[in-house]
Amino acid sequence: MDLLSPSVPTPLERLVNAEIEKAEVQLYIKRDDLIHPTVSGNKWRKLKYNLLDAQARGEGTVLTFGGAYSNHLYATAAAGNALGLKTIGIVRGLELEGKENETLRFCRQHGMQLHFVSREEYRQRHLEAYLQEVARRFGNPYLIPEGGTTELALKGVAEMVFEIESQLGSIPDFIATAAGTGGTAAGILSAGANVLAFSVLKGGDFLQEDIFRLLAKCKQPGNLTLLADYHFGGYAKWNSELQAFMQDFRAEFDIQLEQVYTAKMFFGLFDLIRKGFFRAGTTIVAVHTGGLQGLIKA
Repeated sequence: MDLLSPSVPTPLERLVNAEIEKAEVQLYIKRDDLIHPTVSGNKWRKLKYNLLDAQARGEGTVLTFGGAYSNHLYATAAAGNALGLKTIGIVRGLELEGKENETLRFCRQHGMQLHFVSREEYRQRHLEAYLQEVARRFGNPYLIPEGGTTELALKGVAEMVFEIESQLGSIPDFIATAAGTGGTAAGILSAGANVLAFSVLKGGDFLQEDIFRLLAKCKQPGNLTLLADYHFGGYAKWNSELQAFMQDFRAEFDIQLEQVYTAKMFFGLFDLIRKGFFRAGTTIVAVHTGGLQGLIKA
């Protein structure tokens, strides 16, 4: 269990430069990348209550889903290994079987059994009939959906909002986050905060419906603003402009971003600041959701 002992509350740091001062806004970064060395950022918060539930039910095996560079698979493998749980990862892309990258290698080293499926089959991961078939195939493990996005995940993410409120003395006007499955955005909204969600997926407008579905039982969620124009071509895609932004951000603030989630979110956020999207006096907290194991080496 020691591996899962987090560093909470994670630091809240103010970011200042000429653009931010010109816009007369206050911008902070919530350093959830520092929450744990392997179970990183929002993944720790989303997995926390899912894994506690698995333990309480006496489950011995957890099965989940993700891509070849999935932060979620990486974190689930590390957390499961720490808790003595067997883990199974269903990986998108049958063509990847037999191939390695650092994420998949780490998962295997931490005991995760990887099973590669076609992209067509992977698209069925939300269908109840498919999930029942997967459960039978693998001996009825505890199922966690892609990204760890469940009602239990919202509870873990909401705790981050309470940390921010305590650190700032109030809930900020906006909390900004990258969005892949929408679970982090939904968790923040469930705590009553307003969210700027930057989709990392091409055509990510559908996330709004997914997020509202997760909030079906929430009586007073915050307001959602979904930004779908900063995906840089789609999930796990990027270009030299985004790479240059990451390098400039690190040089200016001494904070490392990664290209799949956090760099896209901060790129979009600074673009909005430059364009006058925020009124003077607005307070924004941007969440560093971790995932640095997926950082490009080029």
